[in-house]
Amino acid sequence: MSLVLRLSAIGAILLGAGAAFTYVAGWLAPQRLGLDRITDALEKHDGLHPGFRRAHAKGLCFEGSFQGNGTGVTLSRAAVFEPEPVPVIGRFSTGGGQPYAPDGRLVFHALALSLVLPNGEQWRMAMDNAPIFPVATPQAFLAFQLATAPDPRTGKPDPNRVAEFLARHPETQAFLDWQRYAPLAASFANGTYYSINTFRFVDAMGEQRFVRWSFVPETPFEAIDKATLAERPANFLFDDLLARLSEAPLRWHMIITLAESGDPVDDATRVWPADRGSIDVGTLTLTRAAIEETGACRNITFDPTILPSGVAPSDDPLLAARSAVYATSLARRDGEPAEPSALGRDPAARSAR
Repeated sequence: MSLVLRLSAIGAILLGAGAAFTYVAGWLAPQRLGLDRITDALEKHDGLHPGFRRAHAKGLCFEGSFQGNGTGVTLSRAAVFEPEPVPVIGRFSTGGGQPYAPDGRLVFHALALSLVLPNGEQWRMAMDNAPIFPVATPQAFLAFQLATAPDPRTGKPDPNRVAEFLARHPETQAFLDWQRYAPLAASFANGTYYSINTFRFVDAMGEQRFVRWSFVPETPFEAIDKATLAERPANFLFDDLLARLSEAPLRWHMIITLAESGDPVDDATRVWPADRGSIDVGTLTLTRAAIEETGACRNITFDPTILPSGVAPSDDPLLAARSAVYATSLARRDGEPAEPSALGRDPAARSAR
């Protein structure tokens, strides 16, 4: 493959990865760069689609519950870890800002949750199937957006700008290598989803611990052949999920991983050593899915800084950035007329809801 073609392919991957996370904004004062300008930049990646999220535009709502097993109370005073079920509304999605894009793309598979605790508190999570993120700071993410923006003349990123960005950001190259070679789950149902950012758990005595978490499926893992992605039906991931939930609930275990001294807690591009301690704190059970037109998730912003007492953000600068741009995106789409979702257009999906 020629250098130009190779860099163009890398740029396409970067576009999907960049649009998959709206991690920009909190570090900038309004007078320097307004949130509207940042959201405008995100829209340029995949075009403006009124009424849809600017990232993870294609999705499916679900309902279920989270059942703590009691072990989490030693780590956090959050009521969710008590052995009582709490209701969950959530969303599965694919990366990118195109609501009608086919599922057969090498982009993030995402799981978002909104848990309502007995005391009225909420805990919202936005997770992906990758344990790392392409960049560590909002500044780098802005550069990432600029470097991978499509050239109006070609509709593709400028390969020279992409190459220059990668030369300055080896962490992004590491992410691309992971995305290229790591096995990709064949279904939403058998994928593991990661918090990516670090958070702080606070126990009843006020002691704090840095943690990350993952949701590990009970459904056995099966990898998809990435070479066949483009041949798959347009909605195969979502059709598969609807079919599975029509037969039986789906379950994931929430695994808390504990940081040790020296582990990076403000850099989402770096994984922790595999020998870190972990604790299973409960089970997520999904019982019903619905297209966004009829589901409860459409107007929820899965802001990962909406946290209950006993859980707090780390100093990772991406967290405040996510919160800011999620809010801007919600404000925009809330005032826009929306076309039917991809699954809303699909009679089979409508009948399976």
